[in-house]
Amino acid sequence: MTAIDRIKSVLGPKGWSEDPAEIGPLASDWRGRYQGETPLLVKPASTEEVSNVVAICHEAGIAITPQGGNTGLVGGGTPQGEILLTTRRMNAVRETDIGNDSLTVEAGCVLEAIQHVAADAGRLFPLSLGSQGSATIGGLISTNAGGVHVLRYGMMRDLVLGLEAVLPDGRVWNGLRGLRKDNTGYDLKQMLIGAEGTLGVITAATLKLFPKPGEISVAFTAVDSPEAAVSLLGHMKTATVGALSALELVPRNALELVVQHIPGTRDPFADTHPWYALLEIGAARAGEGREMMEAALGEAFEAGLIRDAVIAESEQQAKDFWNLREPIAEAEKAHGRAAKHDVSIPVSKMPAFMAEATEEAERMLPGVMIIAFGHVGDGNVHFNVARTEPGAGLDFAKSTEPVTAMIYDKVAKYGGSISAEHGIGIMKRTELAEKRPLDVELMKAIKTALDPKGIMNPRMIFGS
Repeated sequence: MTAIDRIKSVLGPKGWSEDPAEIGPLASDWRGRYQGETPLLVKPASTEEVSNVVAICHEAGIAITPQGGNTGLVGGGTPQGEILLTTRRMNAVRETDIGNDSLTVEAGCVLEAIQHVAADAGRLFPLSLGSQGSATIGGLISTNAGGVHVLRYGMMRDLVLGLEAVLPDGRVWNGLRGLRKDNTGYDLKQMLIGAEGTLGVITAATLKLFPKPGEISVAFTAVDSPEAAVSLLGHMKTATVGALSALELVPRNALELVVQHIPGTRDPFADTHPWYALLEIGAARAGEGREMMEAALGEAFEAGLIRDAVIAESEQQAKDFWNLREPIAEAEKAHGRAAKHDVSIPVSKMPAFMAEATEEAERMLPGVMIIAFGHVGDGNVHFNVARTEPGAGLDFAKSTEPVTAMIYDKVAKYGGSISAEHGIGIMKRTELAEKRPLDVELMKAIKTALDPKGIMNPRMIFGS
């Protein structure tokens, strides 16, 4: 019996597929940049089944690409001949422990469903991002996802108390300890978080919950520049005494793309402005959020940090404001292909980086449109280079390669990172090796120790 036949046998008829119609959407990334192939799609329904599949693959030397919700943006879940292992059938909530403020879920649970489970229990799971309706927790952990609330709650690795994972030889490591203090040597879960499936398959996680805010206040403001947005951030952090949970920067051109391509959206201001800042405050008690927002923005207006502001009067209006920020990537995709750069810069240096990189990009490729938006609170800029006219294709993306190299050089100049929250995947392997050779050497040593046969997502991060 071949290894493939053995895998089919241990999974049963519901646990695998060779149907091109089912495999097709999973073998291509969300952006359509990478088109892959796989000899077999495996759909395990339990940790035991994952363990059996990985053990067979380890014995036979067959490579595996793990995949969650397939919402990644750097090709990390796109197979190129490997077996494709999806965790979508593993979506049980194993335990809700309110006394410990923790929630244990399987890897295939969709983020939005986890948010609802936490809310039903009177708690908050704060990770929030545009793909939360389809992104799964296993993939989000494997890529150390960020989102819009990093300012207050941290990255994905800050929200994980414990993990369960299948190692490259098929053994199950159970680290589902809901502990906030566990000083027993290396923190093994942190090696798996952000490893993009190269060290094993995450099968379950114990997540950290938080008190549910008594009131959330959201405002959409107009600002003159990124410098003003950074100054506004400092002001709001002080004025709200840590209650500020998000501050998102949106340029005028991104707002226009959203209004053009996303149904039900509109510009909240009568006048146009070059930049906008979306703010969210989570207050302890009802009534405090609105009062805090009004007072802080009033001071900001007097100080010249903002030009105009609208505070959401209802939950729906708050959602409408967020709907001007969260679908920017979708609106960009509708406009045409672009060179996308998910980078992080120390917050104080963000404006200088953006100004310098914009000027240089426009000089190198006259007529391009720079769409720079993102998370001011944590220094994450999505610095994207698009063609002004709609309908750009692969030829345009190819022409931007020298601009990408320039942008990454500027990132290094300002002490930043070439990947803030999307990961390395296939897209940034070469740049990572060039910018951080010793980091790659150390990561390869860990990879070799845990996965000597190199079967786990072998082309990711630094390649095989």
